[in-house]
Amino acid sequence: MIPRYSRPEMAAIWAPENRYRIWFEIEALAAEAMARIGAIPQDAARAIRDKGAPKLAAINAADIERIDAIERETRHDVIAFLTWLAEAIGPESRFVHQGMTSSDVLDTTLSVQLTQAADILLADIDAVLAALKARALEHKYTPTIGRSHGIHAEPTTFGLKLAGHYAEFARNRDRLVAARKEVAVAAISGAVGTFAHLDPSVEQYVAERLGLTPEPVSTQIIPRDRHAALFCTLGIIASAIERLATEVRHLQRSEVREAEEYFHPGQKGSSAMPHKRNPVLSENLCGLARIVRSAVVPALENVTLWHERDISHSSVERAIGPDTTVTLDFALIRLAGMMEKLLVYPQRMLANLESLGGVVHSGEILLALTRAGILREDAYRIVQSCAMATWTRLGTPEGLSFRANLAADPDVARMVRPADLDAAMDPALHLASVDRIFDRVFG
Repeated sequence: MIPRYSRPEMAAIWAPENRYRIWFEIEALAAEAMARIGAIPQDAARAIRDKGAPKLAAINAADIERIDAIERETRHDVIAFLTWLAEAIGPESRFVHQGMTSSDVLDTTLSVQLTQAADILLADIDAVLAALKARALEHKYTPTIGRSHGIHAEPTTFGLKLAGHYAEFARNRDRLVAARKEVAVAAISGAVGTFAHLDPSVEQYVAERLGLTPEPVSTQIIPRDRHAALFCTLGIIASAIERLATEVRHLQRSEVREAEEYFHPGQKGSSAMPHKRNPVLSENLCGLARIVRSAVVPALENVTLWHERDISHSSVERAIGPDTTVTLDFALIRLAGMMEKLLVYPQRMLANLESLGGVVHSGEILLALTRAGILREDAYRIVQSCAMATWTRLGTPEGLSFRANLAADPDVARMVRPADLDAAMDPALHLASVDRIFDRVFG
């Protein structure tokens, strides 16, 4: 987490203040649940809430330093917090944390933090989806060249390109909803998860009030396959960001110039070359995506722990939890803004589409020749020969268009009507199913 790539709302989830408030809420709820079943006095549960809540509401830097100082002595973060809390609550503090173990607090807190983070990320994805939908509809029929292997293939529309990215982010939203549900679990089951010193109703009570569900078998911790599923999902979302950012980077290249990031007044592209307009946002997004994906393997390795628990996962999660969610939050909002302001150049797209003398229509010409009665192998040879003659002589005095080279072929001239050649080279052919595809994507 560095300020340059952090937004306040997401960063606040991982701040000590929020963590300690969640810790207290878990302890207070557990005390209330124990009081309901007579495990501790009702007055004690009320005192814990009444004295602890104001203390946590007003927690400040001095309080955090006090907890840190205690931890430096105890070498245990939860004990340090409970000691600090006891200073505020007084004698009734002996009923705090009854029958519980540290993981009950730590793991349930992590579940709360991850669900809080997921909710922000879902809103971020909605912003990306809104931007992509608006721009896709805007350019639904804007012709552009489709590329495979980076080489001109056949015409498509810029709207269809964006519709594909929209569909991917819609899938990612569904994945994140599922991953959020999977990680939204609580464990208040005590040492090794047997409820030896707790009634399971305590866990149920705490979970319900935190918006979680009880973990069916928690051993002593919540199984880390749940967390791995979430971090894998975040990695997939990051890859979707990078795929779209890479498309923008390619379209902004000087030789292409079909779209580019908005260039702000006063913005500078280079300290040495005043003409430069660089795709700095999309390049930045590609880098941030790598940070998010780097958490996937550690999250998967966290699944394997010794017996009922160890803490080899803990140090990993202290890093990847904040870093991944904060980074992805920033990246998604940056992507949404970039796509909202993306500069699109339809005339340049059309010029590029036509820049190879018409060879991009070779597929439909091949079909026209076979429909005219030419064997497919012969038709392919003719079309490829005419296309290569066009391709290799582009821009030279002897160069002819693809249409002219086809008309000069004796087999084509003999068997294919000129009107059929013209019809096969009509870019409108590639727009015929755009509406149906958009209906599939946007409904």
